[in-house]
Amino acid sequence: MKKYRLLIPVLLLAAASIACNSQVLTSSIARSPTPQVGQPAASAPAAPSAAAGLPLLTDSSEPLVALYDRVSPGVVAIQVTTDSGSGLGSGFVYDTEGHIITNYHVVDGATSLEVDFPSGFKTTGKVVGVDTDSDIAVIRADAPADQLHPVTLGDSDSVHVGQSVVAIGNPFGLNSTMTLGIVSALGRTLDSAHAAPDGQLYTAGDLIQTDAAINPGNSGGPLLNLRGEVVGINRAIRTSSTANGADSGNIGIGFAISINIVKRVVPVLIAGNAYDYPYLGVSSLPEISLADQTALGLDRSVGAYLVEIAAGGPADKAGLRAGTIPTSIQGLYKGGDLIIAIQGQPVLTFGDLLKYLINHTSPGDTVTLTVLRGQEEKEIALTLGSRP
Repeated sequence: MKKYRLLIPVLLLAAASIACNSQVLTSSIARSPTPQVGQPAASAPAAPSAAAGLPLLTDSSEPLVALYDRVSPGVVAIQVTTDSGSGLGSGFVYDTEGHIITNYHVVDGATSLEVDFPSGFKTTGKVVGVDTDSDIAVIRADAPADQLHPVTLGDSDSVHVGQSVVAIGNPFGLNSTMTLGIVSALGRTLDSAHAAPDGQLYTAGDLIQTDAAINPGNSGGPLLNLRGEVVGINRAIRTSSTANGADSGNIGIGFAISINIVKRVVPVLIAGNAYDYPYLGVSSLPEISLADQTALGLDRSVGAYLVEIAAGGPADKAGLRAGTIPTSIQGLYKGGDLIIAIQGQPVLTFGDLLKYLINHTSPGDTVTLTVLRGQEEKEIALTLGSRP
């Protein structure tokens, strides 16, 4: 069974325990037999050289080396103590005031924080603010100016599938580890840690999927483009259960919070306020299968099909409808509205709708939804609320 696993900070185990879960490292030195008298030793092959058409690598000609050298001083390890034990996460320097960005789940329940810089400098940290909707936290580290190397924030709207990215963090306590991969998909969704009044969790949207190796301890570290700009905060991986019931490690499916969300949220947290997310007051199918389309009597399998409307919420006030007529699929009801666009931007899945709302709107804004109701296409104006 596959499942999503948050990169919960992990306690670094004793060295003997680690060895039990790792391959035994053996010497890579091959011993050559001593040549006999009168028998010439075999000559070693010549090493590649610039003359052979392979230029010597330098920092200026190897972009990944230059990227690491420039960015890694701004990536920190975060040692966390809670009432239930200890843990480890990652973070990165946001400004010269000592603000560090990480995940909410890294600092959740922390009674004390230690921030370890790549230089070897260690200091304490204090939580400034948290955002449970997108799993973002800001802490402030008491560090001198020569230890604070803010990273550059990029633009996640300019990220494309197939683009190369790197992650820097502290997987399993291995400080300042860098891994390379690509952007596998955009606009993914996961549950947030913010529960609605009915107990259901709100959805965190606009996540970047990547196959760059991230593991426990990478949480809160940066996902970077090859210009060294942060395009996301590493948040979670998907794992599968092993034969003994334990979770596997990285299987090439990781998720990062888009940096454009971070750029909206973090200044509000630093100012001492809570960030308000726009609220529609709807529940939707994440996507529409062919079986769903047939059961619902829809003429398409794209859009955000509404399965529930929160009483008294913005969608309810605007007159949006959820399905109420039983179908051949248990628990699925037809007759609901299908949102196919917001502000003229196509909505293929619920994730598209959420991405637009999170990145381009605020509570109190009025948006126009294009809705398919039966065979009729309607334009519905809706004033967004705040998530309760």
